[in-house]
Amino acid sequence: MTVTGAAHVFTLSQARSSLIPLLAGRKTKSFRCTPIPAMATAEVKLSQDELKKQAAWKAVEYVKSGMKLGLGTGSTAAFAVDKIGQLLKDGTLTDIVGVPTSIRTYEQALSLGIPLATLDEVSELDLAIDGADEVDPNLHVVKGRGGALLREKMVELASKKFVCIVDESKLVQGLGGSKDAMPVEIVQFCWKYNLNRLQNLPELAGGVAKLRMDGDKPYVTDNSNYIVDLYFEEPIKDAHAAAEAISKLTGVVDHGLFMDMVDVCIVARANGIEVQEK
Repeated sequence: MTVTGAAHVFTLSQARSSLIPLLAGRKTKSFRCTPIPAMATAEVKLSQDELKKQAAWKAVEYVKSGMKLGLGTGSTAAFAVDKIGQLLKDGTLTDIVGVPTSIRTYEQALSLGIPLATLDEVSELDLAIDGADEVDPNLHVVKGRGGALLREKMVELASKKFVCIVDESKLVQGLGGSKDAMPVEIVQFCWKYNLNRLQNLPELAGGVAKLRMDGDKPYVTDNSNYIVDLYFEEPIKDAHAAAEAISKLTGVVDHGLFMDMVDVCIVARANGIEVQEK
């Protein structure tokens, strides 16, 4: 699948104000910032956390009063949740309902006074904002290194629009390309059996399957399941085929390949904010 969209680049000072018009726009198939004049980029280099915050705050511009929102999990999504709470408190936003994707996000949103619900109560959402662990040029992503992949996928599939927020360190040419974990949530029952089946799937050739640990015990998700992390030296050859093959294994709850789900990806780069839309 080839995704084309408009890549819009903002300088960091523009991103902070969130009110200045776009500097440039063009058609692109990849994550590339339009060059910015030297004077516009002559700012102090930002930390990774500051870049994440810029992406998160830009994403919150998509939030309008009266919306039902999916609230993501992770360090980048946390900045968006904080900003939504701030805007509710000062009256800029009203009549917002949030559906959190983890216990951690539930506790954060509750502390900020964001009204909350579940998918049982609100089955269709207007918008979801969440981070990602990897993003490829077609806006397919890997998620779940924070352990919340099942609830994240449920909430984001229930949303009319999914805005993904990352810093540029998350960009890869192919999923699995970061050589870090691609998680699969499995039931606890006979976990070794399912780990071995994942290890031997032809669609995951080259991957190494490891049970995620929390100290000396298996890591347990919010849903009381285990996670098998798959590590690749090279990108997965066919991520769509891999996603389908993993899903067919009985005992697998879900996986961290989020294919064809992202509508907008906001990337915080050292020289500005980039918005990639389908």
